Amino acid sequence: MIDLRLLTRLGGAQSRSISPENFDGAKGAGAGATAGTGAAAAAHLGPGWKISPSVDIAGHTTFELAAIDGPALITHIWLTTDRSYWRSLILRAYWDGADQPAIEVPLGDFFGQGWCEFAQLASVPVAVNPYGGFNSYCPMPAPLHARLTLENRAG
Repeated sequence: MIDLRLLTRLGGAQSRSISPENFDGAKGAGAGATAGTGAAAAAHLGPGWKISPSVDIAGHTTFELAAIDGPALITHIWLTTDRSYWRSLILRAYWDGADQPAIEVPLGDFFGQGWCEFAQLASVPVAVNPYGGFNSYCPMPAPLHARLTLENRAG
């Protein structure tokens, strides 16, 4: 858990956001997509608006959510998907170039939803909000490198 009392003593750390709009977390590169899952709904808004808020992961494929050269500290993960995928999407986290994941778990299980039935959850490390918004606040340090993937085992 991040101690909010430390906000008054912030160091030289840099904050970045990795999303379908900005896969590498480049500074100031959010909302720059011109194509994506939301393009039809937001095309009339023009540049600078969220066009690609999500990704579709084809069946039997693995999608790289993030690849971060360290040192890094992942402080928040937010995502959502239909509950029918909570057991067939496998979340993996690799630290510092490891071949084997340090985390390998069905997505729903990671967020306390192992029965594929919505149960609102509000805790310090994990929150599951109405309509399936998954949040993890578990600090995940990576001294050298972090890689997060999501595999879709469904057909």
